[in-house]
Amino acid sequence: MAEDSKKRQVNDLSSGADNVITEDVSSDIELYSKEVLESLIKDNLPPTPNNFSLYFDRLLEDKAESLRKQIASILELEENNDDETTILLEHNLKQGFSTIKSILTITAGLYKNISLMGKILDKRKHDLEKKQNAETLLSTMKALDDDVKKLGTILAKQSGKIKNLYEETAKIIKSVENETIFDNAFGVYNKRYIMTKIEQEIGLVKEFNHKSSFIMIELSRELRNSVKNEKALLLMTRTIARLLLKTSRRSDIVAHYGNGKFAMLLKHTDIESAKKASDRLCDLVSNSNFFLADREILLKIAIGITEIDTKHSAEEILVGALDAMEMAYGDRDHDYAVLIREDDEDINVEDMEVDEK
Repeated sequence: MAEDSKKRQVNDLSSGADNVITEDVSSDIELYSKEVLESLIKDNLPPTPNNFSLYFDRLLEDKAESLRKQIASILELEENNDDETTILLEHNLKQGFSTIKSILTITAGLYKNISLMGKILDKRKHDLEKKQNAETLLSTMKALDDDVKKLGTILAKQSGKIKNLYEETAKIIKSVENETIFDNAFGVYNKRYIMTKIEQEIGLVKEFNHKSSFIMIELSRELRNSVKNEKALLLMTRTIARLLLKTSRRSDIVAHYGNGKFAMLLKHTDIESAKKASDRLCDLVSNSNFFLADREILLKIAIGITEIDTKHSAEEILVGALDAMEMAYGDRDHDYAVLIREDDEDINVEDMEVDEK
């Protein structure tokens, strides 16, 4: 009887009914976790931590708001993300790089000033040589001149050492930057990271035969062309990045592809669900106003949607999403478009827009 009662509660949770949310939060999560596990087994997916986390987030979207809030409050308490730690380390590393550059700039300025002082002393010495009875002064100036030259030699050696150390440090930091996963300008992941994740997802789709989608987003071209202020465009683009993070699930991956284009990997999400997510994102963006001086600007985006499949490479999938985004500009009813390529369709990866930043 007790087991039947719990099954009824699980079914009630599946319908999103508010009246099954008990006062015991642990009990609510236990029932919900059982439902997540049942869904994984039903879809023939192994209940690994990663798959459980994906389904945990996906199924939670359809639950009652009270349950979502309860679970969210608990998740906040135990949140521990290794990527966030990596991001912090990268940020500190880049700050250190900036400090080193400042030190070298100041040192170069100091050396320049000392050299200038030597030239000034030369001028003064020549002026004194034109005057009579200036032997004592010339002797003093010569001694001072020698001292300045010695100081200049020392500074030159020290500056050379600093320059060598700087170049070595720059090489190390450059190698680290090539392995970074975060885009500091927009507060999301970078192109390198999203490409790695697409490749991983292709392997998972091949292994478990589930559905995942990929979308590309950018600030509307019409809007960008109407705003000539580069700083304002940057702020608008950062607003889009913030809204992407706001509307995404924990299992989604948001990244800056380059040139103001953003990418989102929607794991365990079919095309119809991706279209719904795009609708929500478009609504959220359109309801966000941006003020430029006395002008109110309504934000607008274009979205391209494609699927993650095993027939195409990560680069080809990315090109498909970019092409779909181009198609979105010709759709008057929606700000997004879907492109699903067939096996025999040609994809020119060499024409793909590349941004190494």
